[in-house]
Amino acid sequence: MTQLNINFSGKTAIITGAGTGIGRAITLALVQSGCAVGVNDINPDRIFSLGEEITGMGGRAMAMQGDVCNRFQASALIENTREAFGRVHYLINAAGVYKAGVINAVDEWDWRRQLDVNLTGAFFCSQLMGRVMADEGGGVILNLASTATSLESGVGYIASKGGLIAMTKQFAREFAPKNVRVNVICAGDIEDNDLTTSAHNYLGRVGTPEEVANMALFLLSDSASFITGASIPVDGGV
Repeated sequence: MTQLNINFSGKTAIITGAGTGIGRAITLALVQSGCAVGVNDINPDRIFSLGEEITGMGGRAMAMQGDVCNRFQASALIENTREAFGRVHYLINAAGVYKAGVINAVDEWDWRRQLDVNLTGAFFCSQLMGRVMADEGGGVILNLASTATSLESGVGYIASKGGLIAMTKQFAREFAPKNVRVNVICAGDIEDNDLTTSAHNYLGRVGTPEEVANMALFLLSDSASFITGASIPVDGGV
């Protein structure tokens, strides 16, 4: 598959949930386009391995293990990235968890954990980074949601990702005067996505994380300068 070719040299991005799946694909696409990255994942082995991989390919990375739904750890990710690379231009909230189960079988831990990571974590990172971007002339925030909000899925996942879509629109409205754009990608049947068991779309196949990454690069770029508050499906026609 062809990677979208956009020059991000001299730019810096923070990517949460970068250790696997779509977050990893977006990270590598940005690095290959010249972007410096601050990367986060709750799994230390995954995130430090990714940092070494990026350095090995000649890229620049600040890797940090942490839980984005902890406000202090989210703040530390932002400050450590700024200390390493200076101004941060992009934030990609890709961290997410999924737990299947019918409503009557969902326990409190699973419910709260999905809301905490998928929604509250994105809120903390966007609020904190949005303030910095506003002070530094602007930027772009990109959230990762799912078409599962309109399909059968775990109730905690649906609630959190549906909330993320709504929150994206509110952030876009409030941050627009500060030159900060905010959009959300709604991914469908994607490889390495825990929701994916088969392809239920017009194209009849499962998509790749790299195909989502191509859309991410476009939305982060100046080519999308008039797009904000948008929910963009990358789902094969779901």
